[in-house]
Amino acid sequence: MKADPTVQATLLQLAEVDAEIGRIDHQRRTLPEHQQLADAEQRVGQARDAVVRAETRAGDLDRDIARIERDVDGVRTRTEKDKSLLAGSGVGAKQATELQHELDTLARRQGVLEDEQLGVMEEREAVGTELEHARAELAEAETAVTAVTERRDAADGDLDISRAGRDRARGELVAALPDELLADYERLRASGRVAAGALREMRCGACRLELDRTFLSQVRGKPADDVVHCEECGAILVRGA
Repeated sequence: MKADPTVQATLLQLAEVDAEIGRIDHQRRTLPEHQQLADAEQRVGQARDAVVRAETRAGDLDRDIARIERDVDGVRTRTEKDKSLLAGSGVGAKQATELQHELDTLARRQGVLEDEQLGVMEEREAVGTELEHARAELAEAETAVTAVTERRDAADGDLDISRAGRDRARGELVAALPDELLADYERLRASGRVAAGALREMRCGACRLELDRTFLSQVRGKPADDVVHCEECGAILVRGA
């Protein structure tokens, strides 16, 4: 393949632009905000789980409190009824003894229920505090997600501007290259290698390796418009750059 030496020199500019594009893409992939956002989202998930657990426990305790209150009300109602019967006329000794025994039993039952109620209410208060804390953690985590997302989007926007500039420069350089030479360059670039490098003294500018003297002698003996490739990495060697 042949190409004017000045056209071949354009490949060096293209390779540099492609290297810059690669750096921009790498920077985009490795933005610290990506990991920060993942950590913040994980924290949100954990905070939401904590809120759900606390809300579930609070709901269970509220139902327990309501049940105990109904039981206490039932005991009080029965106690008032028995007291009325006991205070009424026409109550025999046996019935009075039975009513008093039942009142004693109801009093003990009420004491047990009120103790249970107190314990459940104390636990409910603690769970309420836990729930408030969990909700505050969730709000803080969601705020962090918003802040990190904004920073990531801002960084992405800056990189988009840089990438757009490099894409325009690449388009101008590509337009100046012959189809065959460009195809050769793109084939090499598609393999993940640096596709073109300047030959400086005895080194390839693409792979930075020192080249064999015999190979260099052969290259230097070729016409200036011959397109030659590095024997080490295969990149297009641009001579006289």
